[in-house]
Amino acid sequence: MGIDLFIFLLFILVLSVFLGFELISKVPSILHTPLMSGSNAISGITLVGALVSAGAESNTISTTLGTLAVVFATINVVGGYLVTDRMLKMFKKR
Repeated sequence: MGIDLFIFLLFILVLSVFLGFELISKVPSILHTPLMSGSNAISGITLVGALVSAGAESNTISTTLGTLAVVFATINVVGGYLVTDRMLKMFKKR
């Protein structure tokens, strides 16, 4: 990987972190739960991609990284739905 490509990818990473922080900090609390539900759906798509990557069987390292991606994506999806469910329970009448 050339140094130019590395710098370009690093620039994209820093830009996306900054943009993500700015966008999320401006979201009103009333919209947080619906947006979190939408991001959980996107995480589900990530889980499907991780499953495809883990099952590709091209070499050992890609299978290992794909399996690791499945584990982390599953934790992300389950945790996101648990947090969303907990937030929605706050709005229910007792």
